[in-house]
Amino acid sequence: MNPAELRISYDPPKGRPLGSNPWFRFGATLLRPILNAIIKRDWRGAEKLPQSGAAIVVCNHLSYVDPLTFTHFLYNNGRAPRYLGKESVFRIPIIGTVIRGAGQIPVSRESKDAVKGLEHAIAVLKAGHLLGVYPEGTLTRDENLWPMRAKTGVARLALITGAPVYPCASWGPEKVLPPYSKKLRVFPRTKVSIIMGDPVDLSRWNGRHEDPVAIQEAADHIMDRITLLLEELRGEKAPAVRFDPKKSDLPRIGNYKKAKRKAQ
Repeated sequence: MNPAELRISYDPPKGRPLGSNPWFRFGATLLRPILNAIIKRDWRGAEKLPQSGAAIVVCNHLSYVDPLTFTHFLYNNGRAPRYLGKESVFRIPIIGTVIRGAGQIPVSRESKDAVKGLEHAIAVLKAGHLLGVYPEGTLTRDENLWPMRAKTGVARLALITGAPVYPCASWGPEKVLPPYSKKLRVFPRTKVSIIMGDPVDLSRWNGRHEDPVAIQEAADHIMDRITLLLEELRGEKAPAVRFDPKKSDLPRIGNYKKAKRKAQ
């Protein structure tokens, strides 16, 4: 894929926080007071967040509430991010209207149209936005909630565009809303920790975005950085071998616990 041939385009980010628009500010006005009421913020490394220019921020994925707490961290520190989100969420009444209006991007995961997500992501970065990505592609399947092996899309995207990748880790959202649960814990307030690290050095893989081995190595390196940050938050060591969904019989996406229950 040649980025220069892309027909998709986006307006450069505007507003304060950079990248916000009326729909984004509307959503933030509704959700920030709620988040402040139910979580205790433990935010570290926010000074590393670039205040302008294209960049990719990556984080581990623990709970359906992750995008809200992570966006809260980014928005309060100067950037209104863009995400690639599963298409079904955009069909939810009211919610779909708000997130689409806020500039978020629907994608069809695990389908022939999934490549369009990469095209949109490249265009978003070319316009100078901050792009948020969960490299695992879904909530972690690791039984102790450590990061899984990443999909290669984020590495390929970084190598194509040259955008810097800032690793982050989060711990606490899984207590606010456990994985695949609908039982939101409101009280007592839960500490949600988010930490941002220095940009990931991907220089050894420059020019190799079409090499499957190279992009998997780069994706693994990105997840190594996320895992190190999560170890710092949790105060413990991650398993020596990272859970690999490709070597598991669990479904690649979706609620695997629900699928298990149906199979029983």
